[in-house]
Amino acid sequence: MTQVAQPGLRTPPALKPGTLRVVPLGGLGEIGRNMAVFEIDGKLLIVDCGVLFPEETQPGVDLILPDFSYIEDRLDDVVAVVLTHGHEDHIGAVPYLLRLRKDIPLIGSQLTLALIEAKLQEHRIKPYTMAVKEGQIEQFGPFQCEFVAVNHSIPDALAVFIRTAGGNVLHTGDFKMDQLPLDNRITDLRAFARLGEEGVDLFMVDSTNADVPGFTTAEREIGPTLDRLFGQAEKRIIVASFSSHVHRVQQVLNAAALHGRKVAFVGRSMVRNMGIASQLGYLEVPPGILVDLKNVDNLPDNQVVLMSTGSQGEPMAALSRMANGDHRVQVGQGDTVILASSLIPGNENAVFRVINGLLKLGADVIHKGNAKVHVSGHAAAGELLYCYNIIQPRNVMPVHGETRHLIANGRIAQSSGVPAENVLLTDGGTVVDLKDHQARIVGQVECGFVYVDGTSIGEVTETDLKDRRVLGDEGFISIVTVVNKTTGKIVSGPEIHARGVAEDDSVFDEIIPKINAALEEAVTASTDHTTYQLQQVVRRVVGTWVNRRLRRRPMIVPVVLEA
Repeated sequence: MTQVAQPGLRTPPALKPGTLRVVPLGGLGEIGRNMAVFEIDGKLLIVDCGVLFPEETQPGVDLILPDFSYIEDRLDDVVAVVLTHGHEDHIGAVPYLLRLRKDIPLIGSQLTLALIEAKLQEHRIKPYTMAVKEGQIEQFGPFQCEFVAVNHSIPDALAVFIRTAGGNVLHTGDFKMDQLPLDNRITDLRAFARLGEEGVDLFMVDSTNADVPGFTTAEREIGPTLDRLFGQAEKRIIVASFSSHVHRVQQVLNAAALHGRKVAFVGRSMVRNMGIASQLGYLEVPPGILVDLKNVDNLPDNQVVLMSTGSQGEPMAALSRMANGDHRVQVGQGDTVILASSLIPGNENAVFRVINGLLKLGADVIHKGNAKVHVSGHAAAGELLYCYNIIQPRNVMPVHGETRHLIANGRIAQSSGVPAENVLLTDGGTVVDLKDHQARIVGQVECGFVYVDGTSIGEVTETDLKDRRVLGDEGFISIVTVVNKTTGKIVSGPEIHARGVAEDDSVFDEIIPKINAALEEAVTASTDHTTYQLQQVVRRVVGTWVNRRLRRRPMIVPVVLEA
């Protein structure tokens, strides 16, 4: 029977010497917030430290971080943070971790470290970094890490093989098995096979596309589609993608050069990341093709390509602002907009709003649903099955995906011959111990969402978000009343003001006598009443009436003053 993390798991036991403990603090049951902590003999190794982007049910939230509470009183025991690649869902939370301890060593490939260093510069943090390459082996305390080349939608991605006294772990990071990648850097299956021969006690494997049958389409197949679209476009072309998707930007640059167009990067992160990629040689920029956004208006429309952020419908990203008409780039009739990315679960409505806004402005919108303008960066079921057969792991822990992805991955593992009891389906905070080639779920630690809201980190709670949802969905009613603390007679008010409620404030006139009567009764019934008790009386009276009369459940804020 598959090992499944159950709600209410006990606190894990003390870790025994020579046992490896694995605690994922994100990336399980969600797309993002990837982070895993490995512990043995008093030392900690972290693999990835990413962010999760908020959904519509989390209004006002900028980012969601992993919960560092499990390690925050043990930061001195952290020997390194290994970063598998440079996407935000794997590196975005590093600045917030380094605020707690600035000298934690960051280990990653050249491009990954360049991207995180640029991000940390904005946070005024100068990190300690070590660049590694595929095939390199480094010792970090009791952890020996060997790095393996994997193919993904960003260059320089790495898997990491962790050797410890408790067992060996192969963590893939995000990967796929594109056999004809743009940078000719394929996933090193020979290394996977060699590590399998050595013995993989725990295989932590990317699950994002585990429920997609077959094999992921090769990146090269997008080139002809872009070529065709660029040839058909009569006016400006706007391509939206992730700001770190170097391969997609390369294809756009190639198509633009072929059709005699100039390219301008739009969005601060796009400008920054592509500048880094170009400087390090990961992005080949044809001579004279790049122009500054400020100079685009001087070019004919049929010579312009704008490479933009905002493919996920982020409210403040460039493409969303274009769709809303509040960006310096004004999308117009005949422009072609290409959304060259996948839909991250939870972002669908935001993306469709952007698409609808662009269509209303007269643009022709091309997306994954109507043209081959994006391929995934994650291994599909057929590729995962190949990996299981090559590696033959003793235990499997699917990571990086929603629950449906993790379950699908676990089934693939079983179909390849991994015993069901050796497949671990876990959640964030689930504690897994590895010893003598056996991996077992032994407990659960606290692992909540940490919200970044403006300058506050972790101060916004689920209760706050519930209040925001109520305000957005149901509105707000305030009632201010002054009563005589002896007689209970109303001295002033009640003054009722409503916001976000369709009815005019005069509709509340019929409830005022009921508020007065309830307050008088409460004051005369008890001589030691408090203003809080009187406010609750008002809340109940108004809440009951509003629910019955208006069929709404707004936020009600009563204020009762005694005179």
